[in-house]
Amino acid sequence: MSTAFIFPGQGSQTVGMGKALADSFPAARAVFDEVDAALGDKLTEVIWNGPADTLTLTENAQPALMAVSLAAMRVLETEAGLALGRDAAFVAGHSLGEYSALAAAGALSIADTARLLRTRGRAMQKAVPVGAGAMAALLGLDYAAAVAVAGEAAQGEVCEAANDNGGGQVVVSGNKAAVERAVEIAKGRGAKRAMLLPVSAPFHCRLMQPAAEAMAEALAGVTINTPAVPLVANVLAAPVTAPDDIRRRLVEQVTGTVRWRESMAFMAGAGVGLFIEVGAGKVLSGLVKRVAEGASALAVGAPADLDAARDAVKAARG
Repeated sequence: MSTAFIFPGQGSQTVGMGKALADSFPAARAVFDEVDAALGDKLTEVIWNGPADTLTLTENAQPALMAVSLAAMRVLETEAGLALGRDAAFVAGHSLGEYSALAAAGALSIADTARLLRTRGRAMQKAVPVGAGAMAALLGLDYAAAVAVAGEAAQGEVCEAANDNGGGQVVVSGNKAAVERAVEIAKGRGAKRAMLLPVSAPFHCRLMQPAAEAMAEALAGVTINTPAVPLVANVLAAPVTAPDDIRRRLVEQVTGTVRWRESMAFMAGAGVGLFIEVGAGKVLSGLVKRVAEGASALAVGAPADLDAARDAVKAARG
């Protein structure tokens, strides 16, 4: 049995996340200091003290979540003796978490990742005027049914599947009126629930093309190394290792569907029986149970989580 390390995306942020790690371990504190230095501001103050609405801003939430993930990863390495190159078969991350995964695997520096995510957050926010776009969660429909709903709702506007999270959870994204139509159509098609999400922009759809262009420019100026282990890319649900391929997939990811269900199924099919969620929250751990039958999952976001993760990885290693 092998292990995959997975990294959470936007929505997992909470004020105070990562503080216990930084207070307990110098290696974690160093990550937060490095992110602050790279950005030229005190993002750490916002992460630990809020206010929540400032942390939730896309340009803050994205580098903040990466900082917590990398702090937790550094502690797993320094205190629990884990090493991605030895202990992981794959890394993967949900949307912005893909950047965290690449930084953890040594493909990107922490400083470059922080700056890229700030650029990404700002570009995604600017791509569509506030109020012009929306996202909605359709629960209880499979992916094909949700795609059909989105297609019917579009009516000449944009409405596309943004996240295929698994377990009958699909998020659609696009023009506000089209997404609102999708909610009503989904209810009529037997969705258990269909609801608009409290997000500031319609991520992972064609409306994000200006942000994709901004990220292509930003990524062109950054060194990407071959990761210590393959990244299962959001847009492919398959592994990539070549730096130019990674760069291309990160650009495509801005407008493309996060194929999380297929990514998890690929890793489970490749022999992964243990998923370690590294960073804030337990969203991805919960999805593992719905997608990868028989696999186990643990979340590592606080000092109390370290022993269980170390023991589980060692047991998986055999």
